[in-house]
Amino acid sequence: MSMFSLVFMRNAYLAGTFIAIICGTIGVFVIARNLSFLTHTLSEIGFAGAAFGIFMGWTALSGMLIFTVISSVIVGQMSVKQSRREASISAISALFIGLGILFLSLSNQTSSYATSILFGSVIGIASADVIRVAILSAIVLLVMLGLYRPLKFDSFDAIGARVSGLWTTGISVVFLVLVAMSVSVAAQIVGSLLIFILLTLPAAAARYFVHTVSKMIFLAIGFALIGVWLGLYLSYVTNLPVSFFIAAIECIFYFAALGYQRLRVGS
Repeated sequence: MSMFSLVFMRNAYLAGTFIAIICGTIGVFVIARNLSFLTHTLSEIGFAGAAFGIFMGWTALSGMLIFTVISSVIVGQMSVKQSRREASISAISALFIGLGILFLSLSNQTSSYATSILFGSVIGIASADVIRVAILSAIVLLVMLGLYRPLKFDSFDAIGARVSGLWTTGISVVFLVLVAMSVSVAAQIVGSLLIFILLTLPAAAARYFVHTVSKMIFLAIGFALIGVWLGLYLSYVTNLPVSFFIAAIECIFYFAALGYQRLRVGS
């Protein structure tokens, strides 16, 4: 039996494709703006949001969107100063992990539900989920397209952007919301705890191979697509968690990029 004869695998590949595209695109700017810490923090917040959504009788995605969008702006503003960034991350991460556990216990869900939220679930992706992921991905990409030039300027030349009078605060707020939406979407495949893998490693690897923003975006999308597609296939044939394979593949890309950079510098 072909894996594409199974509805849930078709749904997983469709959702995974959308997720890889937005993560590769957003990830380049996450790396450029040194916001890797934020994706990690939002993963814990996303877990609490998903648990809250289940507790309220909503979808996990709805709860994640509410929590991550509101929290992204707050956390981003709290963590602007390097001196208090680590303390902010630790405090907020601990709080939201605790809230996630509380909401799950109040909703009387089984441990398998918690595992699905934390590490993703291929089987749990329904056709309605694919539609929601597609709509959110389209919104993120359309906003990114409209914001591309000022966001690129602000991300790669922050001082120049401020001097030129660019409204950097507004750009930052919009970008933080886009990151939050990307986190919520990506959690459908890799789970809330491993979201930062797709949002950071493909882009971090791409910057060692190419040196223009557009090329970095295309290469990061390529790395993310390979990780998701191959990870889904390996998960299907081995019956092991898809998040493990995606994490392993993206790590291979990243360490290969580091090796390439070292060889190039050495030569």
